[in-house]
Amino acid sequence: MALLAVGGYGRRELAPFSDLDIVLVHEKRGVKDEFVTALWYPLWDSGRKVGHAVRTPRETYSMIRTDLDTATALVTARVVAGDETFGQGVIEQCNAKLRKQGHEWLAELHSRVLERHTTAGEVAYLLEPDLKNGLGGLRDIHAMWWAHAVGLGVSEADLRMLDECNQLLLRVRTALHRTTGHPGDVLHLQDQRAVASEAGFSTDDELMAAIASVARRVMWISNETWARLAPPTDRSLRAVLIAPGVELVNGEIHLADDADPVTDPTLVLRVATAAARAQRRIDRDSLDRLGRLSSPWPAPWPAGASDDLVALLLEGERAIPVWESLEQRDLVSRVLPEWSAVRCKPQRNAFHRFTVDRHLWQTAANAASFADQVSRPDLLVLAALFHDLGKGYPGDHTEAGLAQFAEIGPRMGLSGDDVGVVATLIKHHLLLPDVATRRDVSDDSTITYVAERVGNTTTLQLLYALTQADALATGPTAWGTWKAELVRTLVDRTERVLAGNPVDSTTWRLFPDAATLEVMAQGVRRIQADDNAITVVNPDQPGLFTAVAGVLAVHGLDILSAEAHSDEQGMAASRFHLRAAPRDGWSDVLRDVPLAFDGELDIDMRLAERAITYPRRKQESALGPQPPEVTFHDEASSNATVVEVHAPDRIGLLRDVTRVFMHLQLDIRHARILTLGDNVVDTFYLREPDGRKIVGLDRQQSVKQALLAILG
Repeated sequence: MALLAVGGYGRRELAPFSDLDIVLVHEKRGVKDEFVTALWYPLWDSGRKVGHAVRTPRETYSMIRTDLDTATALVTARVVAGDETFGQGVIEQCNAKLRKQGHEWLAELHSRVLERHTTAGEVAYLLEPDLKNGLGGLRDIHAMWWAHAVGLGVSEADLRMLDECNQLLLRVRTALHRTTGHPGDVLHLQDQRAVASEAGFSTDDELMAAIASVARRVMWISNETWARLAPPTDRSLRAVLIAPGVELVNGEIHLADDADPVTDPTLVLRVATAAARAQRRIDRDSLDRLGRLSSPWPAPWPAGASDDLVALLLEGERAIPVWESLEQRDLVSRVLPEWSAVRCKPQRNAFHRFTVDRHLWQTAANAASFADQVSRPDLLVLAALFHDLGKGYPGDHTEAGLAQFAEIGPRMGLSGDDVGVVATLIKHHLLLPDVATRRDVSDDSTITYVAERVGNTTTLQLLYALTQADALATGPTAWGTWKAELVRTLVDRTERVLAGNPVDSTTWRLFPDAATLEVMAQGVRRIQADDNAITVVNPDQPGLFTAVAGVLAVHGLDILSAEAHSDEQGMAASRFHLRAAPRDGWSDVLRDVPLAFDGELDIDMRLAERAITYPRRKQESALGPQPPEVTFHDEASSNATVVEVHAPDRIGLLRDVTRVFMHLQLDIRHARILTLGDNVVDTFYLREPDGRKIVGLDRQQSVKQALLAILG
């Protein structure tokens, strides 16, 4: 008999909390139960997680014909105890049988790889990557080794690269186990700094950049290898010229024999565009040739080169795998030297799911889908590609990006006017979502503010398309129905102003609407809930807004925005828009709001109970909670003072803030509640009891100090 180590134990790749996977193989006369018990129980008693099996050689050979997990585990098996000759013979026989039927397993193995990627995501781009199961992770390396062992074939150079990548990912996974003290494969934000130190990296940014770099290599090698399982159906050895110097041969994009990357620097973009347009892979030898011979582009660019870049960008989603291929040979930085600063640079916050470079590719791909909605699609995709380029440089990323594009635009051969438009888009790429989510879009001052910065309708439409492309490339929390409606309203109003049409504020008033005004005229209390919003009408009294905010906090509901209005007849109305409606319906909330108004519900006690029992929120950004800050914007509204409150998020925060306003006798006309990971940016439109703005430095300072006291 022999004891075989299989899986990670067989590969000698155990992290501190890895499973011990072992198989006891024995001859057909069998093994006594007492022996097996004496073997397994000490392992179990030690607290280790053991994957175990007892089989004869015949049973083992039978299983590898029908069970993929058994087959893959035995590829790297080794004898750890018992009869060495017997155990090694079983392993060699298994491998011989696997090679005979290897191709039968490859399709199923690839199917499992794709299924795993669907649930685990991409290691290179995720905020919190799954080092083992994600695309570009350890299991992909193991799958490549197994596929190579049974005949798919991986080059020696790729095998060496996979081994290097494997060592780094193992190092990080081991550091993860050591620092957390428990098993796990997902590198969470709150663990990254400690893991970086344990794994020998100077910073967590350096750690995440290294992971992104190796995961990209693994992903590319894996995709290249698996592509051979399903080659193009239209393969032909006859070369078809599809662009100057570019041919389609055997279903792949090739450099023509007479093409010279040394004398024709734009060849790399023609190859890339052809690959994207035809949805074909670039031949490995051609890619290597481009990598060896392509030189950095001259300044200024050759005539027509900027058109070649635009053509590639307008291919949209089809261009993304081509970008990945170019990056494997560092070809993007030959075209744009500034690109090296954002290559594999992490964006570790609650919104972004991609590294900076991948985010820029995705934004450009998304922008291409809006090409038919703007008059200058070329400027749109260029702005998309460069809008966050400044994140690779010190200082404010927008200012840094503008400085970089001031050199890139002329080098590309763009006209002064076109450089100016793209620069405006880069400068204001966050303008629309920031204003829509932090300001009152029914206030004329808001519209004037945006119109002055955009300048004309052409730029506004480009900026609107860029805003959508950028948000959709950022992450699932960066764009939704609520934000889309606010931005659309803001764009519509601004477009009218830029076209020379005055806007009637009464026409554009979002709240109160006609139905709410009708209820207010009746002078009665009414509380209504509809989808993700609750509207409250009540005789005006101090603290109504605060009471509703408290009830919503008690029920664990996240507020996206809120509006408030009072009339001369002594009625008040407020509407709260929520991230999601209550899971169990609105009945409990509708019961508690009037109780809070009438002083029959102790909100503070309920919030204190919830704070104790509610689980602590997981850190969602690399920086974590930030110090509170209060800012006044006197000119942001024509009839109110705008106060922005930045603070760490917590249960009951909005109630505490609005209670300060109540004690200071300030009326809340409008509010925007925005959660950014671990922090909030809440914007309030405030007026004194007589309807005036908050004037005077002393009065503003007293408001600020009261807020900072409650926030601290």
